[in-house]
Amino acid sequence: MTPENVKKTARTSGGLPGGGGKMRLRGLLRKEFLQILRDPSSIAIAFLMPVLLLLLFGYGVSLNAKHVPLGIVVDNPNADTSSFIGSFRQSSYFSPVVMPGMRQAVTAMESGDIEGILHLREDFSRQLRGPEGAPIQVIVDGTDANNARQISGYVQDAWSKWLGLRSIARGSAMNNIPVQTEQRIWFNSELRSRDFLVPGLIAVIMTLIGALLTAMVMAREWERGTMEALLATPVEKREILLGKIIPYFTLGLGGMTLSVTMSFFLFRVPLIGSLFVLFVAASLFLFASLGMGLLISIISKNQFVAGQVAIIVTFLPAFILSGFIFDIRSMPLPIRFVTHLIAASYFVAILQTVFLAGDIWQVILPNALALVIMSAIFLGISTRKFRKRLE
Repeated sequence: MTPENVKKTARTSGGLPGGGGKMRLRGLLRKEFLQILRDPSSIAIAFLMPVLLLLLFGYGVSLNAKHVPLGIVVDNPNADTSSFIGSFRQSSYFSPVVMPGMRQAVTAMESGDIEGILHLREDFSRQLRGPEGAPIQVIVDGTDANNARQISGYVQDAWSKWLGLRSIARGSAMNNIPVQTEQRIWFNSELRSRDFLVPGLIAVIMTLIGALLTAMVMAREWERGTMEALLATPVEKREILLGKIIPYFTLGLGGMTLSVTMSFFLFRVPLIGSLFVLFVAASLFLFASLGMGLLISIISKNQFVAGQVAIIVTFLPAFILSGFIFDIRSMPLPIRFVTHLIAASYFVAILQTVFLAGDIWQVILPNALALVIMSAIFLGISTRKFRKRLE
């Protein structure tokens, strides 16, 4: 065969369709999987880190105010005040502490021993029997605004429920309650923050595997010179990229499977939607994350720089701006615009919907389409930026 025919055969084979291309790709995949198995850091990020993060957030982090130390000051103790205070002792939201007076209660709140004060004045029972009802004074430490709102809401709820039970026990109409509320909670009826946090945490975990791990591993190959040796071989550019994408895509799905299994069996997070929809969305997000990781490593070619850039560009936005913890609708308008550029925000919306609400296609399809677009953009840019030559 003449040299011209050899070149023509190489061009027409295009790397993958021909037998030689498939053989080279299998060799690259085998080499990459062996490298993953021999690299403890890759295994730790893919499987140990998800376990640690899930245990930390599942058991150690809660957005619900529980066992709040509440100081109670009663100017004139009697049967009515004892009954009302008893409703707080039976609640898991409060740890009531009876104070002898307002001065001691204020001192305790200033020192951080209690987080709120409930004051029942001397004429509480007399006004309670009047047409307008008895007012109660609630003072809350506003240092943590979110916690203060929760405490105030819990006290108001306890007050309304006690008035309702008291009226029923007396067989009278609830004239003292201007508005009667009947709560109906959808999608997370137990109000467990764990059921909200754990699904969103899966997006952060997959960002670590897809973007951070891919960026650092490829940058390390540039540093060690193994990428230069690979570029000197007859492998095609797309074979190299596929040899990097497929193993870490598999690793990401493995981390996803582990996270979903722990969420369902260990933390008892309900999975109302389809498991198939969940993994299809995870695959789309993984492609976007892998594209970002490849692009970072191609541009930086330095392991330390790639790791820092991946943390700043992918991990921190996924943690803070994806809706995983903080509600995007509560953010300022410029920040809300930035969240549209973060792939994790679309995946978090799908995760929380599939886990807690089910297959709500009005939410799933637009977010899945956004992930498809972002995957195409990042993988396309990575393919164009990658050159099979040394610069």
